[in-house]
Amino acid sequence: MESEVPPAEPPPERIKRHRASTRTWHWINVITVFVLFMSGLMISNAHPRLYWGKFGANPDHAWLELPQFPGWITIPSTYSPADARVWHLAFAWVLALGLLAYLLWSLVNGHVKRDLHITRREWSPGHLWQDIKDHAALRFPTGPAAARYNVLQKLAYCGVLFGLIPLLIFTGLAMGPAMAAAFHWLPELFGGRQSARSLHFIAAWGLVAFFIVHIAMVVLAGPINEVRSMITGWYRLPQPKQTLPQEEPSDG
Repeated sequence: MESEVPPAEPPPERIKRHRASTRTWHWINVITVFVLFMSGLMISNAHPRLYWGKFGANPDHAWLELPQFPGWITIPSTYSPADARVWHLAFAWVLALGLLAYLLWSLVNGHVKRDLHITRREWSPGHLWQDIKDHAALRFPTGPAAARYNVLQKLAYCGVLFGLIPLLIFTGLAMGPAMAAAFHWLPELFGGRQSARSLHFIAAWGLVAFFIVHIAMVVLAGPINEVRSMITGWYRLPQPKQTLPQEEPSDG
């Protein structure tokens, strides 16, 4: 008995996934975060100790003592905290103004409500647990579901957009002597200038952790398709794997 020939797989559907505003902000942020992180490491080298409260100096108890970071991972590569602060401040404004413009435009075009809003069903413990299990088993959505953010993605992106980046911006402002002089309440909002510095450090490494997980997910989900969609906007919907029909046993 001849086996049936499986039907040919249809060509994957292409959809427009990312708007130009999202793609532009994404790639500007890649450069901005790299420069901020590397210049921040050079600034840290000037005094690699973190404190809580309003004051902190060598005789004071530090809750964390940092290593000296090598030149290949800092900006500039030679020891110069003053130059690092120039780089850091310049790109901090790029980050802050870019975030403000992106959020305002995302509210206007409906991106926040349509793509990032977490529905009541997604907040249910059963839905959250299923999404966690799917990620742990590396089961990625296929078909139209692949074009939508799942609840873990929404939580991660909202945590970065409305949590980590604003915390970085405002703690950075709280550390500035001019801002502290003009707005006395700003350092106090975080428990003092040294507390703001510690929170700034924690938020920065939180952003690094997000970046590492984000890159890992891109690689596992299919880097060519994912990166291409963030460059051109076009995304190929992954198709579910087709199982071959089983042969029916012959009678004789």
